[in-house]
Amino acid sequence: MAKQAPRFKYYAQNQMSLIPHSLDDFIPKLHPVRIINTVIDKLDLESLYDSYAKCGGVSYHPKMLLKVLIYGYLNNVYSSRKLEQACLENVHYMWLSGMSYPDHNTINRFRSSKLKGYIEQIFTQIVELFIEEGFISIEEAYIDGTKIEANANKFTFVWKKAIANYKEKMVQQILEIWGYADSIARQESELPPPPDFKKIDVDTITQAIDTLNAALKDNPDIDQKVKNKLKYITKEYPSKIKEYQEQEATLDDRNSYSKTDNDATFMRMKEDHMDSGFLKAGYNVQISTNNQYILSYSIHSNPTDTTTLIPHLEKFKENYGVLPTAVIADAGYGSQENYTYLESEDIAAFVKYNTFDQEQEQLSKKPRKNSKQDTKPFTADKLFYQHNGDYFVCPMGQQMHYIGDIIRTTTTGFIQTLKQYQAKNCQGCPLNGICHKAKGNRTIEINFELQRYRKQANELLNTKKGIDKRKQRCHDVETVFGNIKQNHRFRRFMLRGKEKVAIEWGLLAIAQNIRKRAA
Repeated sequence: MAKQAPRFKYYAQNQMSLIPHSLDDFIPKLHPVRIINTVIDKLDLESLYDSYAKCGGVSYHPKMLLKVLIYGYLNNVYSSRKLEQACLENVHYMWLSGMSYPDHNTINRFRSSKLKGYIEQIFTQIVELFIEEGFISIEEAYIDGTKIEANANKFTFVWKKAIANYKEKMVQQILEIWGYADSIARQESELPPPPDFKKIDVDTITQAIDTLNAALKDNPDIDQKVKNKLKYITKEYPSKIKEYQEQEATLDDRNSYSKTDNDATFMRMKEDHMDSGFLKAGYNVQISTNNQYILSYSIHSNPTDTTTLIPHLEKFKENYGVLPTAVIADAGYGSQENYTYLESEDIAAFVKYNTFDQEQEQLSKKPRKNSKQDTKPFTADKLFYQHNGDYFVCPMGQQMHYIGDIIRTTTTGFIQTLKQYQAKNCQGCPLNGICHKAKGNRTIEINFELQRYRKQANELLNTKKGIDKRKQRCHDVETVFGNIKQNHRFRRFMLRGKEKVAIEWGLLAIAQNIRKRAA
């Protein structure tokens, strides 16, 4: 009996089709690439088109490049070279590009230059489309921030404190030589007093050096070591001071920056692979979300969240013309300035303050394991206050009376007023040293306005609506960051500079929203 041959499906690599295939035939009907195509086709991109030159060579269509970029960020393809390769090999990119083959320079130039000033408009239009479809509401905004590493060398840091120390050492060196020169000059002529160096700049340093050189010039009795030191100072210090001044101008109100990305600040990163909290150059990215869609985003060089809330909400207002009616955020945003702003804008502030969780644990019948115990029973917030007489009662039952106000200004220029109250006869008190450790009578500073805001926030957060909002925040805004950083492995920006970083995050935000829409 003849052995039966195996059967295979027909295979002819060079077989021609009577009717050529269309790339559209290879794209499933509900594929995310179709959603990107549909959404981008609905946008008004005239302002982006107008940014192109009206004469010269023919450019790739910006709508096509935008689609390719967004689809790349949707699929964790962030490199312009990999996007170039995908347009040659991947049927989805080929369908989006209409069989155009932009090279990596074109893609990168479009991303870093052409989208500057337009990406936020594009993002806002897409959000408004989803609002019309009923997927998003801008009434409630869940706000949080995360730190993303910058594309910068971690060893190219500049620290404000280090600059101040270097400048002080330079002044000290000049004053030492000044003292030596003064002792020499007494034998012949009077040397003027040294500058006060209240402002250590190029002019002050140069004038001091010139005075020293004139005083010690042609004097054969000068110590050779002093001569060499003065020669070094004359050559190096003016240029060094100029460099420090330029660095201080770049720092502005920051404590550090990177030389390879001047807009990046050194921050402690949670995602450090060594779990050591290593400082890296990065950006503080703030987003507001609703139903896990990103409503707005902002990029900050300040590592703390406290000072980012107001500029973030102002950008929200700039994009949509209105502010949300409710803001839900964690304790990192619970400052007096933020509460004041939210109240002035008539926004419901579901915003924790720094001791809220600890207070909730203490009120709970079953505190969590390893929770912080109250080791400071005599702090000012635990003292009884008598409104009628405007005084506090110390732990020994003595009255602490009002003695005056203290005005403080925050780094953002916000003015706080604190009232001071002072006790009497603390020296012979049996609790002296336990109640407080300062010398003399105990003095406390009370910010009644902040206390009022905290009381309002506590009451609002403990309503049924407030409890629901607190629970919702954890799996609304934090989930978005987790998805981008963990699932889609975006933990480091590829572009440098705050403007370009904003473009890159804008593409990520658009991709996140379309990804959520396609889910």
